[in-house]
Amino acid sequence: MNVLLAATAEDPTLQTFEQDVWWITLIKLLGLFVMLLLLTLFTINYERKVVARMAVRPGPNQVGPKGWLTSLSDGLKLPFKEEIIPRTADKVVYFIAPVISATTAFTAFSVIPFGGVVTMFGHRTALQLTDVPVSVLVLLACSSMSVYGVVLAGWASGSTYPLLGGLRSSAQMISYEVAMGLSIVAVFMTAGSMSTSQIVAAQASGDPTKIFGAEITMPGWYCLQLLPSFLIYMIAAVGETNRAPFDLPEAESELVGGFHTEYSSFKFALFFLAEYINMITVSAFCTTLFLGGWRAPWPITAIWAGANSGYFALIWFFLKVFALLFGFIWLRATLPRMRYDQFMRFGWKVLIPINLVWILFLAYFKIARSGALSTETRWISTGAIALVVLVVAWAWPSSDKKKATPVSLEEELAARPPGSFPVPPIDLQVPPSPRARREVAERAPAAVGGDSESKEV
Repeated sequence: MNVLLAATAEDPTLQTFEQDVWWITLIKLLGLFVMLLLLTLFTINYERKVVARMAVRPGPNQVGPKGWLTSLSDGLKLPFKEEIIPRTADKVVYFIAPVISATTAFTAFSVIPFGGVVTMFGHRTALQLTDVPVSVLVLLACSSMSVYGVVLAGWASGSTYPLLGGLRSSAQMISYEVAMGLSIVAVFMTAGSMSTSQIVAAQASGDPTKIFGAEITMPGWYCLQLLPSFLIYMIAAVGETNRAPFDLPEAESELVGGFHTEYSSFKFALFFLAEYINMITVSAFCTTLFLGGWRAPWPITAIWAGANSGYFALIWFFLKVFALLFGFIWLRATLPRMRYDQFMRFGWKVLIPINLVWILFLAYFKIARSGALSTETRWISTGAIALVVLVVAWAWPSSDKKKATPVSLEEELAARPPGSFPVPPIDLQVPPSPRARREVAERAPAAVGGDSESKEV
């Protein structure tokens, strides 16, 4: 009996974290910090190797065994490179911006559960730094604060292209954060809690549901129960982290490097670190909300009763995170970059309306399932919903409608108000290269006084 109890996973509660002694919390804090640094080094090399394999070319293979220490050498090199600060930069904000990005990226991981309750140095503790009743809101707050680091970096650089990248990023991250937040609402409604550990516990087993008189157990993972929310979250996560094909704030073909163009040395390393930690964070958050968290999938638990016990939970958690990171990398290697207006239209006019309709449908389903509606009311409301959906589908604008007569370029130019076309260029003046002037001076010495020979030269 004791062996069976030991093999059973124990879910942490909010009281579990109140019983932690201070040095256990300190050990978990230092372990989390080191783990994120190692995960960042791994993810950078992981991405380079996967993209190289997809492009059928050699990846990093020089530093370390099969090139796996390449990202470590880059990380050691960056802080020792020369730091160049623009003359027009706001020095204080220029320094604070990368610190904000890196700090919020690390803080977001404090409420991610990696496993159940384990024994650590003789003390019972959870494989999670801390948990609060509104842990999901803590993650969303850290995601919102990271926008400030990007926007301030673009403004404080005192340059045109970083400013444009910062403005793009502020609009993009805020827009897709709305879609991400709405996709998480469905998880709140289903789990009945905003605590990340309780959301994982709610996915431990499916709920039995009667369909046409037959009792069917629904799958426990919310990626299946709440499939629209899961898909919208994944799309919004790519936009939130500024990854391809949504890497418009860093579009090198338009903005050189985006908001961090004027950053170098250690400050650029902080932005680089924050970007990859944000990738890991949204993947870990998705694992917690939709993929059952640290619990092993069903085929494994069916043949191994102790799969979720102890430190084995770390294996299943990181396997899910690495699978989601592979999805990020696959998108980067496959899809071209979207146009900015298409990207913003997709977020506001597609993702958010679909999310709102899905939340309303889910709320109706929960009320109908709870028995609060009579049979007649349920059938009438279901018929009304189906009728509304059919009317909307019929009245929805179709792309097959007759298009307007194309206007020639001359007519379009004539219809524009005076002075609006072509758009005047931004007044950017590139100073001449000092090296080029020096080479000219060496080839042709300057004339001195009235020397006719010098003038001839």
